[in-house]
Amino acid sequence: MCRNFLRIDRGTFGVLLEMIRDVGGQSGTKNMRLEEIGVGFLYTVAQHKKKNRMIGAYFYRSGESVNRQFHACLKAILKLHVVLLKKPSPIAEDCEDDRWKYFKNCLGALDGTMIYVNVPTADQSKYRIRKGNLTTNVLGVCSVEMEFIYVLLGWEGSAHDGRILRDAISRPNGLKVPKGYYYLCDGYTNGDRFLASFRGHLYHLKEWNSGPHRPQTAEEYFNLSYPQARNVIGRCFGLLKGRWGILRSPSWFSLQTHGRIVLACALLHNLVKRYMSPESSDDDELYEEIESDGDESDDDDDDELEYISPLMMDESTASGCAIGVASGGTSEGGRGKNKRFWTKEEDNVLVAALSDMNVDPH
Repeated sequence: MCRNFLRIDRGTFGVLLEMIRDVGGQSGTKNMRLEEIGVGFLYTVAQHKKKNRMIGAYFYRSGESVNRQFHACLKAILKLHVVLLKKPSPIAEDCEDDRWKYFKNCLGALDGTMIYVNVPTADQSKYRIRKGNLTTNVLGVCSVEMEFIYVLLGWEGSAHDGRILRDAISRPNGLKVPKGYYYLCDGYTNGDRFLASFRGHLYHLKEWNSGPHRPQTAEEYFNLSYPQARNVIGRCFGLLKGRWGILRSPSWFSLQTHGRIVLACALLHNLVKRYMSPESSDDDELYEEIESDGDESDDDDDDELEYISPLMMDESTASGCAIGVASGGTSEGGRGKNKRFWTKEEDNVLVAALSDMNVDPH
């Protein structure tokens, strides 16, 4: 029952209570024990009942008591970031994992995801995405072990991923990438300490799996190995939304509170990965509860993706991927679908046609 209703087992729940008490400074009240406060919080974020009175009826408490203790527990859990956020560790030279052995000194992967929110009418235009939903954009960075390293909240759903990443690395307490290390990213501009895939070639796993494709060039071999490692952030987001139902639909909380809830859920995700046994984590069932994450954010940014050049790296960092190859435009041997640049002759024809239309609109 603890796993079904709270999404964690009893042992992990006991660890959480100790952290809330010792690190978060939260304690029980005269009328409500700390165990009940923790259960109420987890039940709210896991099952996402729409109103406080529904949760109050389940626990035989007033809606005001449920709301007050929920926010107190939320503040206590946010204080746990000092112990629950993962410290980045690079891929070692002797790594034998087939997914990561080609990416020496890699710290993990990053990507953005959309979280549905309720927004005041005056601000809805900023949070409305192309599909018409109101969302907030969340930037997540995770490690190889699928634990969150960094989470940036608060950006509107219409904001471009590149702009959010620039904000993350420019903040005084933002995302820090040591020199000589890097993160895997997709949909972002390729640059120093951020490695993206080759444009003009297949770069999604579903494209490689659609037929008997075999890499023919260094770029294609890299684009096959790259998503196998980078999709760790997609699986991380999938588990996050699958376990905590409050992230799958808009809640009645304000934008600020909902952002804090997202961060608290990310910390609880790290707690589960660290202390909960794989046999009782039910990861497969959580994947079935939610569609593949990342499709929504990718669809919204497809029109704005920047064409990038490969990041030049030394042979020890490339380690078999041969990514130190410069390419411009379409490459010989590439099999990308609809990946083509305009030729000079076509540019001239287009300019001439536009000039004629300007002279005679009919």
